[in-house]
Amino acid sequence: MNLEVAVSKADTTRHGAQYWKRFKKQWPLHLFVGMGMLFLLVFAYTPMFGIIMAFKDYKIVNGIQGIFTSQWVGLKHFKEFVTDYRFGEIVRNTLVLSLLKVLFTFPAPIVLAILLNEVRKMAFKRFVQTVSYLPHFISWVIVVGLSFSFFSTDVGIVNKLLMKIGLINAPLALTTSPDYFWGLAVGTAVWKEMGWWSIIFLAAIAGINPALYEAAQIDGAGRLARIRHITLPGIKGTVVVVLILTIGSILGGGLVGSNFEQAFLLGNKINNSTAEIVQTYAFKVGLADGRFAYAAAIDLVQSVISVALIFSSNYVAKRTSGSSLF
Repeated sequence: MNLEVAVSKADTTRHGAQYWKRFKKQWPLHLFVGMGMLFLLVFAYTPMFGIIMAFKDYKIVNGIQGIFTSQWVGLKHFKEFVTDYRFGEIVRNTLVLSLLKVLFTFPAPIVLAILLNEVRKMAFKRFVQTVSYLPHFISWVIVVGLSFSFFSTDVGIVNKLLMKIGLINAPLALTTSPDYFWGLAVGTAVWKEMGWWSIIFLAAIAGINPALYEAAQIDGAGRLARIRHITLPGIKGTVVVVLILTIGSILGGGLVGSNFEQAFLLGNKINNSTAEIVQTYAFKVGLADGRFAYAAAIDLVQSVISVALIFSSNYVAKRTSGSSLF
């Protein structure tokens, strides 16, 4: 019995020594992981204590302590949001804008990645890829400024060109009319994010065995046939994962362009009927007016729906395609 205990202690000591030796050897990697975990702890998990504000009559003058000491009001703020006279319009705008982005912004980088993969001139391929993903690093403020320069009724190049070739008789209010807001928002999102997200799909395509293309080419398969039977099935897993994340962020537009920044910067009193979304409403009515508890309630509803969308879309993807996020 004593011998078994001694052997067990020796094994534990040996494993401990091996662990610390490996830790010292890999300390830069552990440092990077630790910084990422610290970032999540400070900016993702710690602010979650503020969720309690959604159920309390919190006032900013009460400070941080007021989050815990304010009067409990239950679902008061949630009821106020649901019964607001603009609730239906705001939810409609948010869902329509996000769904349009999923339909148009999500497939765009897949198509671009497939097209770039078929390009044989490497210089041209690198040039197109660089030009396409550079807009991702441009601020939405600058993008909106460029949009006004191109599409405004006064100095817009697009309106002047359309009038010059006779397609229209008068300038179109592309930046102010509610009829054009969704199209303008989706178009700018495609232009800004298409090249960046194509990098993911290009990496997935690069992981496909080149022998499959060679064998298909020997069998007489053309480019479209190779894309259909090799490229698309080869990146199916990546497409499913990105689609699940996209659906999960459908209310916030996180993976398909920032809905808040677009709606806030492109929105105005004229196109407000289609530009006002949940995020901008929470900012204007909640944060700008100092009603932090009301804004927290709105964001909590949005977050719960997003989590539900992630789990449901992951379940459907797993049952239908066999690929899933988790």
